[in-house]
Amino acid sequence: MIRFLSILTAFLLISVSYSFAQSVQKNSKTEHHPLNAIKGIVIYGEHEKMPLNAEFIKEIKTGKKGFKSSDNYEIVIREAKIEARKSGGNAIKIVEHILPAAFVSPNHRMTVDIFRISEIDETELKQVEETVPGIDYAILNIYRYGGSGFIKNYFLIMDDSTICKISSNFSKTIQIKKEGIQTIWAQTEVRSQVTVDFKFGNVYYLRCGISMGTLAGIPKLEIVDSRTGKSEFASFISNGY
Repeated sequence: MIRFLSILTAFLLISVSYSFAQSVQKNSKTEHHPLNAIKGIVIYGEHEKMPLNAEFIKEIKTGKKGFKSSDNYEIVIREAKIEARKSGGNAIKIVEHILPAAFVSPNHRMTVDIFRISEIDETELKQVEETVPGIDYAILNIYRYGGSGFIKNYFLIMDDSTICKISSNFSKTIQIKKEGIQTIWAQTEVRSQVTVDFKFGNVYYLRCGISMGTLAGIPKLEIVDSRTGKSEFASFISNGY
């Protein structure tokens, strides 16, 4: 019994020491020179792992003491990148992302960790195709954040057939079973469209939104790169959409 207690005590001490070491590593503050405004920043989504050589700098949140909040996702990410550059970081990790919701908050609420990666792979900053081998269709991930204009819905159409109805905080994955160039469009007071060259086995991300118009607003459609799309699409899974 005494021997068992000794082993248990030793195990607990090791565990506490390890936790303390991890805490010290994450909370250690090394001064870095700010980066210039044209320096690329890599974004890691909530479910992505950071490289082993990533050095934690600090945690920031949207709000008065953090970075600017907005109902526009691009603005929030842009502000997070600005804060990262100020701190000398070249990568940000989205820790938590709460989507805009009617009657709760019209803005994106986000917690982000800033990191410095010593030898960052330049391909991380570029568009990299995401593929799924062995399938005879392309994958299209469609999503739309809430925020301004969240009440206005519209239909997404391809080949004169309705793909889905785009509403606030919406996500959907569909299979495209025809290769080649396709036009995807939506119309309210004005028609908006994007053209995609679909290839079987490739994964595509379509970010939908709505911009100000005279009466009903104008659909906003954008094909984003796989790194960005994968990160953004994951936030809908985290929020249960």
